[in-house]
Amino acid sequence: MDAAIWLVRHGQTEWSRDGRHTGHTDVPLTPEGEKQADAVRAELADVRPALVLCSPLTRARETARRAGLVPDEITDDLREWDYGAWEGRTTADIRASLADPSWLIWDHPIPPGDTPGEQLDQVAVRVERILARCLPVVEAGGDCVLVAHGHVLRILTARWLDLPPVDGRLFALDPARVSALGFEHEQHVIRRWNSD
Repeated sequence: MDAAIWLVRHGQTEWSRDGRHTGHTDVPLTPEGEKQADAVRAELADVRPALVLCSPLTRARETARRAGLVPDEITDDLREWDYGAWEGRTTADIRASLADPSWLIWDHPIPPGDTPGEQLDQVAVRVERILARCLPVVEAGGDCVLVAHGHVLRILTARWLDLPPVDGRLFALDPARVSALGFEHEQHVIRRWNSD
């Protein structure tokens, strides 16, 4: 495969297993998540990264370590979406409390909670900074590896494809899965998605 931006979602945590929105809360990997992160090493065996960027949260940093990656930088731009008042809550719980059976995180403003929360367009600004750092590396033939979280990587993928951030909803991404963004000629494309 030509040079790519490799995306690695962290391994399973108790909250990801239970479907709880996990933004700023520093939840560790479960034993299953540790095994999943160990398996990422083989998935990336042929990748020789020129740049490795990682979220500062423990679940991402531990996934990187177990996958044999040494981050060049720990960056807040790869932190998960700050869910504000929705932090730690499941979609079903939020739907019940709002009496809105169709509620989705992608469609509604994020209210403040223990943190101010972030709106979708604010997350997009962060991931666009990451893409701006990766693009010249990939164009020069080097691989980038990003170790982060489900929603932030999905929003990053939408922006790579020049789609609105909300279209990140179209890219399901499971824990400890590997994906790759790259080119077909000059077109930005998905080269691989959600594979284990």
